Amino acid sequence: MNLDQFKRQVQQPLPICTLVLLIRGEDVLLAMKKRGFGAGWWNGVGGKLDPGETVIEAAVRETKEEINVDIMPDDLVPVAKIDFYFPHDPKDKQNNQQVQVFLCERWAGEPTESEEMAPKWFPKAHPPLKAMWPGDNLWLPRVLLGETGSAEIMFNPLDDPEPVAEYRIDLSATA
Repeated sequence: MNLDQFKRQVQQPLPICTLVLLIRGEDVLLAMKKRGFGAGWWNGVGGKLDPGETVIEAAVRETKEEINVDIMPDDLVPVAKIDFYFPHDPKDKQNNQQVQVFLCERWAGEPTESEEMAPKWFPKAHPPLKAMWPGDNLWLPRVLLGETGSAEIMFNPLDDPEPVAEYRIDLSATA
């Protein structure tokens, strides 16, 4: 099944999640996910929206919960919307989602480890792509270079030698 065929079978709109990447000069903050979906991989911080919550409110809340950093809504810069599709998930546990990605260069507090995430700074030019979600290599380096836009990534089973089944990337430099 290809991406277009699967998208027709999936309830739209996709559930929305947030992803915040703190930027400090030439470094990006990523965090090791310690439990739950994506455990064992480096990622930005963020997660699902609570009922009645906006995307921005969720990004602010999740950043505080996961790494104890306070960000102001106006300091979040939207840079990408990425639709992730998991056709091999059981129907009752599908993780299909749209992740709205933000960069943030101003915050209060020092990132600290929580029960869920262990933060660490990495050079923007060298994020640990082999220890991140399959497919992050397709969009993250470009976003860290200043490109914005959207992407769609469909996965094979994650233990497949080629975990990314199909993708479309629509990112470009902003003027």
